[in-house]
Amino acid sequence: MEQKRKYEAMYLVNNSLGEEAVKGLVSKFTDLISANGEIIENREWGVKKLAYPIEDLTEAYYVLVTFESGHDFPNELKRVFNITDGILRSLVIVCEE
Repeated sequence: MEQKRKYEAMYLVNNSLGEEAVKGLVSKFTDLISANGEIIENREWGVKKLAYPIEDLTEAYYVLVTFESGHDFPNELKRVFNITDGILRSLVIVCEE
């Protein structure tokens, strides 16, 4: 059996897309992560001011997800974040036990 590790993923959603589109993207990634691992905590921080403008935007919708999965999935998750319209920035890290 594949050993699971604990990861954190933070991503920023373009909130100028509208509330429905933001909720749709959050739901898409929640479903993707649960299908490939186990979500420990899913914290939606809501709309926050960015430290610097990204694509002329000054605010974004922040989401932090803590999950466990096999070692292959985080790279796939990064790839999907990078090709998804509406995701401004994302980061996936391994949590030290």
